[in-house]
Amino acid sequence: MHRLFAAILALALASPCARAQTAPVVPLDHLPALAGDYLRIESRALGRPFHIYVRYPDGYAREPRRRYPIVYLLDGDSLFPILAPSHLFLTYDEQLPEAIVVGIAYGGFDPAINRRDDDFTEPGAAAFQHFLKTELIPLVERRYRADPARRILFGQSRGGGFVLYSAFTDPDLFWGRIASNPSFDPGRARFFGPAPTCGSSSPAARVIGRAIAARRSNGSGRGRAAAMRPGRCGPLPSRAAPMPPTAPAPIAPA
Repeated sequence: MHRLFAAILALALASPCARAQTAPVVPLDHLPALAGDYLRIESRALGRPFHIYVRYPDGYAREPRRRYPIVYLLDGDSLFPILAPSHLFLTYDEQLPEAIVVGIAYGGFDPAINRRDDDFTEPGAAAFQHFLKTELIPLVERRYRADPARRILFGQSRGGGFVLYSAFTDPDLFWGRIASNPSFDPGRARFFGPAPTCGSSSPAARVIGRAIAARRSNGSGRGRAAAMRPGRCGPLPSRAAPMPPTAPAPIAPA
């Protein structure tokens, strides 16, 4: 009997399950392109958890008084491991400004856990945006040295559709937005509906106003602020003024 018990115990300890429980944890500290932090947040607005991965800018610890642009990545389960290192190398190779990169992850791809189809499209997009605005962003920007004036949202495919939704419904929440290959459906009517009337103070009108101001001011803060006032409508000015006509050069006699 003792020998049987010993044999069963030896088999149990040699099983893959037992080995997995005793396997050492591999720290991300040895992957500098992903070095940063992790936190789990239980959303009150949505009633479920999110896994938040944060990549620190290069030199974050060496410059304790510096604040950085902050980039929020939707679909962090797949995009954070790709785009966080890519941003670092763009900084090295193309002098892209360093930034804090935040991946918003569900913790898996199982539809029971990964609710991107609900969160990135209407009507669920309103609750997800409320979670970003009232829970995630305040927590992250209290915890890390982010510059709220340079807050950026990135989404791809259906996440890109949410980026556009956010621009139309709360344009002031982010300083910049990147919608990569956005999905317009469902919700196409919002993006391709009638243009807002001149003088409207609706969110959609403010989005268009900002685009006009960016062209007029070439990115200066004064023009951007002016665009927030109702009534500044009109066609987008061209990027470069047309060259005045020039008289033909005189032809020298033969």
